[in-house]
Amino acid sequence: SLHLRDSDEETENDSVMMEGDNMTREQIEDEIKKIKEAHAEDEEFPDEVDTPLDVPARKRFAKYRGLKSFRTSSWDPKESLPPEYARIFAFDSFARTQKHVVAKALKVEQEGRDDCAPVGSFARFYIKEVPFHVASNLCAASRTAPIILCGLLQHESKMSVLHFSIKKHDSYDAPIKSKEELIFHVGFRQFVARPIFSTDNINSDKHKMERFLHAGRFSIASIYAPISFPPLPLIALKNAAGTGTPAVAAVGSLRSIDPDRIILKKIILTGYGFFCWVIKVFEDDFTTGLCLF
Repeated sequence: SLHLRDSDEETENDSVMMEGDNMTREQIEDEIKKIKEAHAEDEEFPDEVDTPLDVPARKRFAKYRGLKSFRTSSWDPKESLPPEYARIFAFDSFARTQKHVVAKALKVEQEGRDDCAPVGSFARFYIKEVPFHVASNLCAASRTAPIILCGLLQHESKMSVLHFSIKKHDSYDAPIKSKEELIFHVGFRQFVARPIFSTDNINSDKHKMERFLHAGRFSIASIYAPISFPPLPLIALKNAAGTGTPAVAAVGSLRSIDPDRIILKKIILTGYGFFCWVIKVFEDDFTTGLCLF
């Protein structure tokens, strides 16, 4: 499932950068420096986490578990889901549903019904019960840019979990963290989302979460969003720190819609090994690793 089973403080603290409006310039620079250092460390030593010294590891990582095999071990996708999943729409067969919806839309378009505006014609729309402040904002926006009115296909007003194949743009060199706020421009829609990045394992039903979107390779970005049907291109924008000007951070396309996709956060515990011989304990100065999910 999209929900990550952990109470890892690192996940909460590292994934969401402090709001720029409440930070000084020095704090913003320090935060950017920390993120760049974490990005470089994650690229060189992925998934490695130092064993804490002030908190027992059994408490710090209590909700992690060991897997005998990442590929073959079982994991229930319905386990410990957040309350929001009760409102998530799931398809029995997304490919079959898409084929049916597109065929139905083409049939309506070809029939030339009287209640549909033909292509190339002008039409006047009346929308009831629009709040005054919304109407005022639309009128103000129409003076500088056209307002786009789009029709929705069946199911496109419902929410689900969308997975995008995404790649960091060559012109963008700043780190992009998992669960960091991005502006998603998908088809005719534009909205703010906090994607979770993960690998795409074709030989397993489990996919490893990635802390950062690294350059030079494709990853999967998973978000809560309105349902859309592929082929659907994606442009992900990110506001530059301190300026508020969005820049193209990543590009991609819609891959699938699946609320049951399992995304696991993997950690490798590292620390100093201790060896016990009879009644004496010897400390060795090499690093050992333990994989947990």
